[in-house]
Amino acid sequence: IAPPFPLGRSTHASEASACPEPGAAPYGNFPNYSRFHPAEDRVRLLPRGLLRSLFPGPERPLLGLDVGCNSGELSVALYRHLLGLQESQGSLDESAAGKDLNLLCCDIDPVLIERAQQCSPFPASISFAKLDIMDCSARDSCLSSYLRRFGRSTFDIGFCMSVTMWIHLNHGDRGLLEFLAFLSSMCTYLLMEPQPWKCYRAAARRLRRLGRSDFEHFRALAINGDMVERITHILTKDCAMELVCCFGSTAWDRSLLLFKAGVSPIPNQWDSRVLVWLWSMHQSRLGFPG
Repeated sequence: IAPPFPLGRSTHASEASACPEPGAAPYGNFPNYSRFHPAEDRVRLLPRGLLRSLFPGPERPLLGLDVGCNSGELSVALYRHLLGLQESQGSLDESAAGKDLNLLCCDIDPVLIERAQQCSPFPASISFAKLDIMDCSARDSCLSSYLRRFGRSTFDIGFCMSVTMWIHLNHGDRGLLEFLAFLSSMCTYLLMEPQPWKCYRAAARRLRRLGRSDFEHFRALAINGDMVERITHILTKDCAMELVCCFGSTAWDRSLLLFKAGVSPIPNQWDSRVLVWLWSMHQSRLGFPG
């Protein structure tokens, strides 16, 4: 039986037969997503040295969870950026890189996961799994199996990049709340890129233009409007997380937000140093362009 997060490359059915029609992917599983939302536009907003600042201690490897990874381009770009690897550095540096960070990346689309497995330059330290994150039984089995390999019960950092809208549209307000509660319980830090409300309307319009049924929950969503504000409120008030920093917005008007689990009324000395460092990096734009 194949593991839920294969480390090697696989060959299955052809991509062409399974790719969703452009503009009509019901879960955001667009076959060429990275072409219109390039990974570089996200990672350039993140300061260099972020991982070392968040986790200054010697404990390694750090574990990351990337939810809704599509075909893996952004996952690999985040991995390179967080470890300070150049584009030319690939599998030859994998053993050393894997001592610092291991990523589990999941997506609902098996064809995109297959593509990610085939193209990944770090197959031993970035694992890709076909997973519906809203299927409680499947996610518990997949994630706990991965974490047991490292003797861990949670991830150090999670990534949720332009995923919240698809969870929200397909599972409603209750589903979004459950999803955010789950992520906050599984990750010490959480890097979020929520889609703004205008993207919800655009997604619904695309389906209607193509003659598809509307998203089941769209017209009944009570959580709406300023989605950055709404998601921040849910994570900080309901999930006991702290908003550490906003790294700015991408060219398509999506904010990158960093949250930390375990709010304390008075930040400790280490938390204060991180906040000061992040703010100074944000102000000076050292290490990443504006």
